[in-house]
Amino acid sequence: MDKAYSSKTPMVVRSLGLNTNPFRPQDEGGGILGPHVPYLSVVVSLMYLANSTIPDIAFAVNLLGRHSATPTKRHWIGVKQILRYVNGIRDLGLFFQRRTSSDMIGYTDVGYQSDPHNGRSQTGFIFLQNGTAISWTSSKQTLATTSTNHSEKVALYEASRECSWLRRMINHIQQSCGFKAMAAPTIIYEDNVACVTQMETGYIKSNINKHISPKLFYRHELQ
Repeated sequence: MDKAYSSKTPMVVRSLGLNTNPFRPQDEGGGILGPHVPYLSVVVSLMYLANSTIPDIAFAVNLLGRHSATPTKRHWIGVKQILRYVNGIRDLGLFFQRRTSSDMIGYTDVGYQSDPHNGRSQTGFIFLQNGTAISWTSSKQTLATTSTNHSEKVALYEASRECSWLRRMINHIQQSCGFKAMAAPTIIYEDNVACVTQMETGYIKSNINKHISPKLFYRHELQ
């Protein structure tokens, strides 16, 4: 792959159609890659990069990692696409600037039913400090959500838990080094109006949200 042409994106064009999605599970009669193809080894290596230094490939690696047990040629093409992308960004990295605000901020979003084969959505969030990513994730939700608002609450709940852990860890490090603890609140940006409105008011059982677990309103308790 060192001599392959670099790619501008970490993933090939994807469709959410059950029969046209290139990353769909193995079809009946479809061939599984043999042991001579190092699919699992490459995916594990890419997971290390996605979790440590390259947030760009987090979604694509998470998507391809689901098929490690029965990978096909379609999935192997997706892996090589990521490798071409990584090959083109070897000179890039996470740059922490000195003269920027040290306040931590977060962003969260959802790909509603991004997995059409089992009706699951994709959670994505990222936290930045000094203008650079310090924590991020892109993972499939473990429960089936019934609306975009529901899936956004799940993502915001997971991001809030990560935010609480990050603040405790940062405060411990700063106080251990003789610095003051973080005083400013951490703002998590969310683009779903219904989700933001319900978080501001807290959990109120009604016909609209009675199917949503009260624990997903944990974010309201952190305000």
